[in-house]
Amino acid sequence: MHTETASGSAGTDPEPVFDPASDPGFAERHGVLTRGYGHRPDPEDPAKVQAMPIVLHIPKVDPPARSAVLEAAAMATVALCFDPRVGPGPDGEPGPWQEPFLAWNDARIRKVARRARGAHWRAAQDVDGVTVDHAGAQARVFVPGPVGELDPRISRLQIGGTDLPHDDPPPPADGVPVLWVQKDLEMTVGKAAAQVGHAAMLFAGALDVDTARAWASDGFPCAVRDADEATWHELLARVEAGTAVAVRDAGFTEVAPGSITVIAVPGTVDERA
Repeated sequence: MHTETASGSAGTDPEPVFDPASDPGFAERHGVLTRGYGHRPDPEDPAKVQAMPIVLHIPKVDPPARSAVLEAAAMATVALCFDPRVGPGPDGEPGPWQEPFLAWNDARIRKVARRARGAHWRAAQDVDGVTVDHAGAQARVFVPGPVGELDPRISRLQIGGTDLPHDDPPPPADGVPVLWVQKDLEMTVGKAAAQVGHAAMLFAGALDVDTARAWASDGFPCAVRDADEATWHELLARVEAGTAVAVRDAGFTEVAPGSITVIAVPGTVDERA
């Protein structure tokens, strides 16, 4: 598996060097995910609701595989959550992304996925966020903020309209976490991207800090696979047993409230979640 991760900033702050093995702030950022989310209600003004934008690169010609796009989205989401800019800097002062990130994480971790190609995809790289290039697919996740203040380079992009067919990727590599998507829900690729992003965050928060650090050092590799009815039944049993984490959707779009959309399980070698 070849993965490249790139962090971009529209401002003047230098790109941080992220070495999880020696990063003194890693444990604090992991702690934010461990304590969970939803600690405060939504604001009364819908325009002030916090959301994390995701943009999927889906060109017209030779589009990437659906599973690869979803993997890139999941990896980019968790990479932004561990980016040094969402925590305090070496001097103890808040990083440039810390305030908006915590405001979002303390709410309901909404994500909204859009698609882009060509010049619009290139323009999106100039908005604060993290891009992952993985297995021929690209996804960029942006610093969260109020939905009413979304950068026009992102707000102009379409939320729906282009989907990708289900593919049949090979079995996941040993040791790579698997994010199983409930296929029967027939979620669009945008909805599924938001859900696997949720799953990657919950999975990271369920790991102990040393295991999370090792996963980060590898670039947060994960596999996204569709679960048929029999597999889904087995996965639900693992959730009940505490050996897997589940995403329960709030039901704002596409699926019924409380639906379990994705279940994340550890890799087949290192099952430490």
